[in-house]
Amino acid sequence: MKDAINKATIIAFFIGGVLGGAAGGVAGFGLGIYYLPILVEAEGATTREVKTATKAANYKTNFRRDLKGSDSLHWGEGTLYLGREIGGQYYFTLDGQVSPGPDYKLYLAPRFVETEADFLAIKAQSVRVADINGFTNFRVSVPMSIDPTQYEAVVVWCETFSQFITAGTLRQTN
Repeated sequence: MKDAINKATIIAFFIGGVLGGAAGGVAGFGLGIYYLPILVEAEGATTREVKTATKAANYKTNFRRDLKGSDSLHWGEGTLYLGREIGGQYYFTLDGQVSPGPDYKLYLAPRFVETEADFLAIKAQSVRVADINGFTNFRVSVPMSIDPTQYEAVVVWCETFSQFITAGTLRQTN
């Protein structure tokens, strides 16, 4: 009888350890996916770069948290400015923030969208501009081969999870 209790106890501890370890591993993995981008976040645009962008912008758009496809974990807010340097290089500067997450990309799109399904329907006609490695006041260069003035909208998209983050319609500033 005593041997049966000891075996049952050992089996119960073993099963509990395996299940607890698996649950902890899944939770740890999930937390790692969320926190890793925050830990390796690139430094954002400086105050001077943001001020310069606001004055020199040819186009801008506003990111809002209340878009249909945004939620408490996937959102953006602030103003995204499109400027052009003397050499002709375009750049986007965000005065605001996007929710932290992995593998964010900035896309130029032919029209404004505000959901994952809407963006997937036009993704083939959109062009990926840059990786977003910072979540507050980021600044990214537009490849010289892309003319951003030929697109109507900007989309922030999580490539890994095919998740819509935010979007806005580009409007001329003057």
